[in-house]
Amino acid sequence: MSHTTLLTIAVAGVAALLLLILKAKVQPFVALMVISIGVALAAGVPAADLVKTIEDGMGSTLGHIATIIALGAMIGRIIELSGGAHAFAHSLIEKFGSRRTPLALTVAGFVLGIPVFFEVGLIILMPIAYGVARASRKPLLVYALPMGAAMLTVHAFLPPHPGAVAVAEAIGASQGLVLLMGIPVTAVVVLFGYLVSRRLTRREYPMDPAVYAEVYGEPETGGGTVPATADTGSGTSDGGHATAVLTKPAPSETAVRPPSFGMVLALIVTPILLILLGTIGQNTLAEGSTLRAVLTVLGAPMVALLIDVALCGWFLGARRGWNRAHIAEVMGSALPPVAMVILVAGAGGVFGKVLVASGIGDAIADVLERTGLPVLLLAFLTSLALRAAQGSATVALITTAGILTPLLHRADLSTGQLSLVALAMGAGALALSHINDAGYWMFTKLAGLDVAAGLRTWTVLTTVMGCAGFALTAALWPLV
Repeated sequence: MSHTTLLTIAVAGVAALLLLILKAKVQPFVALMVISIGVALAAGVPAADLVKTIEDGMGSTLGHIATIIALGAMIGRIIELSGGAHAFAHSLIEKFGSRRTPLALTVAGFVLGIPVFFEVGLIILMPIAYGVARASRKPLLVYALPMGAAMLTVHAFLPPHPGAVAVAEAIGASQGLVLLMGIPVTAVVVLFGYLVSRRLTRREYPMDPAVYAEVYGEPETGGGTVPATADTGSGTSDGGHATAVLTKPAPSETAVRPPSFGMVLALIVTPILLILLGTIGQNTLAEGSTLRAVLTVLGAPMVALLIDVALCGWFLGARRGWNRAHIAEVMGSALPPVAMVILVAGAGGVFGKVLVASGIGDAIADVLERTGLPVLLLAFLTSLALRAAQGSATVALITTAGILTPLLHRADLSTGQLSLVALAMGAGALALSHINDAGYWMFTKLAGLDVAAGLRTWTVLTTVMGCAGFALTAALWPLV
C-alpha cells in the first residue's frame, strides 16, 4: 500500500477520533478502540492478526504504566484523606506570610500536584484559596489561578501522572531522567506562571454570584454578576454546582491532629529520590556492582511507589489510628477514579501499535522527516494541536507518542534527548486549555468565572506556560 494511501487512512482515523470524542461524545477509551480497529483493517492488517495486535498494544502499555498510575493514585488518596494536603498548604501559608500567600499556594499546588491528580488537587486546595480570599478581601483569582496552573503543569509534565508515564514508556524515555530534568523545568514554568498570573489578575473579572457568596458572604446589594471584589449571592451556582461542600472539612479527620509539614513533604519526595538514585546509579556505577543492583531495584518506578504506599499507610494511617481495614479501604477507593484513565492509556497503546503494524508509522515518519522541522518542535506542535482539538491532555500525549514513535526511533536519539522530547510533548499538552477541556470547566466553575473571563485568564496562562516549557526544553537540548 502506498504512503499516500496510508497517510490518508491515518488522517481519516484521527479526524474520526476527534469527531467521536467531540461531536458524538463517545468515551475516549471506546473511541480509541473503535478507531484503532478501523484503521488497522483499512490499512491492510490481516484479520487473523488484528486481535493479537490489539492485545500486544494493550499489554505492552498497561504492563508498565497501570501499576504506576494505581500506586500513585493510592499515595495521593492517603495524603488527601489523612488531612495531609490541607496541613501542608496551611503550613506553607504560615511560612511564606500573608503577603506571599499566592506564592505559597502556588508552591503547594506544585508539590501536592506530584502525587495527587489535577482534579483531586483542585478540590483539596480550592477551599484554602476561598479561606484566604475571604480573610484578605482580595479577589479569589489572585490565589486560585497560579495554584491551579501549577497543578496542571505537573499533571502534563511529570510521572506518575498517566500521560507522562505513557509517553515515557511509548518512546523509550527514562522516567528517572524525565523526573531529573522535568522537576526543575516544571518548577521554573510554575514560577513563571505565578509571575504572569500577577499581571493577569490586576484587573477585576465578573464572577458568579453564588461563588462570591460562598467566598465573601452575603451581599450588601443583591443580584447580578459582580466584579471580583464584591459580595453577593447565595446557595449554588448555575447547573447545580454546589460550592458550599468545598469549604467543609473532611469528615472523620477533624478530631485527629493532621500530619506535619515535614512528614507530608518527606512522603512526597521519597519515591522521587528513589527513582533519581536508581537513574544516577545506572549511569555512574559499574555494571555488576551490588550497590548499582540495589539502587536499580529500589529506583524502579513501581518499586519506589510501592515503598511509598507502605510508608504512607504506616505514617499517615496506622500511626494515626487507622486500622488495617480502613487503610485497605482508602487504598481501594483510589482505584475507581483512575480505572478509566488506565484504560484510555491502554487504548492509546493499541492505537500506537496499529500505526506501527500497519506501516502508517513509517509513512508518517517519512513525511515528518521531509518537513525539516526538529523532532523536539514536532513533538510540541503535534501535542499542542491534539490538545487544542480534543481537550484532554492525557489523550493528546498518548496519541502524539503513537504518531511520533517511529520517527523518534529512526532518529536514533539518546535517552536524555528522548526525555526532553517527552517534556516537549508535556508542554504542548499544557497549553490551550479551553472550552473542550474538562479541567477548564472545573477551574472556571470553582473560581466563579464566565467563559470569556476563563479564556482571558486560564487559557492565556496555560498557553504562555506551555510555550515557556517548550522554550526550556529547547534550551536544554544542546546540553544532552
